Amino acid sequence: MSTTYINCNGKIVPESDAVVSADNRAFRYGDGLFETMLWKDGDIRFLPFHIERLQEGLRMLHMEDTHRFDAFFIKSKTEELIRKNNMLGQQVRVRLIVYRDGGGLYGPETNKTAYVLQIARIPESLRDKKVGLIVDLYTEYRKPYSDLSKLKSNNALIYVMAGLHKRKHRFDEVLLLNQEGYLCEALSSNIFVFYEKVLYTPAISEGCIAGVMRRVVMDMATDEGIAVVEAQISPEIMSQADEIFCTNAVHGVQWVMGYKQKRYFNKISRILQEKLLTWNYQTEE
Repeated sequence: MSTTYINCNGKIVPESDAVVSADNRAFRYGDGLFETMLWKDGDIRFLPFHIERLQEGLRMLHMEDTHRFDAFFIKSKTEELIRKNNMLGQQVRVRLIVYRDGGGLYGPETNKTAYVLQIARIPESLRDKKVGLIVDLYTEYRKPYSDLSKLKSNNALIYVMAGLHKRKHRFDEVLLLNQEGYLCEALSSNIFVFYEKVLYTPAISEGCIAGVMRRVVMDMATDEGIAVVEAQISPEIMSQADEIFCTNAVHGVQWVMGYKQKRYFNKISRILQEKLLTWNYQTEE
């Protein structure tokens, strides 16, 4: 079995090597952020949006040297790792974890950053286009919200618990509620609901992650003349909606086929799936 390599603070090492010490702040306190990105056709899709979100989040956490994680840094380190792992010409999931370096208890000794970069092949699948997702509403715990809720933080207990529910009951995806009982997001995606010719998505103030693909989909829908509203959304809409779909940076747009006995159309999601294949921004050129 071939060795998979990662980049740990600039050093290319086997993924199986122990790279985290007992006082690592990401391990001890979840003191860091991560970005999950798609490498496709020799580049990272929507990289400027990922950088913007990552740098904003690091500044919110009062970390230093945030500008080191720029387009050149991320793209060059990713390409180096892809070559090392013989994945050129493939679609690759890229995961960059940035955490506060050094030790300390809750109060850190330094605000310098450290990082780990990982990649993985993305197996080809047409499930999202051909069949669609069967989803459930996860209700055991709710996601609390604050100004930090939009960050892709290493604090992920609510998602772990939702993931247990998803696996136990064999759903394709589960939708999370915020602390007030309104729709928040999915386990690994943002969510959109098409109802009475309007496309709704939970507002950032509802506690959802500020997803890159969420941002892209909102722009694409507006370009198509589809009304888009960021809102507080009751889960009761799931029994009335025409369509529901999930979005993230790696899988793009994934349409939901069913929730309980309810079945959904996929007209809008199909339009956006096709549009995404060629959608670009000036900032990517």
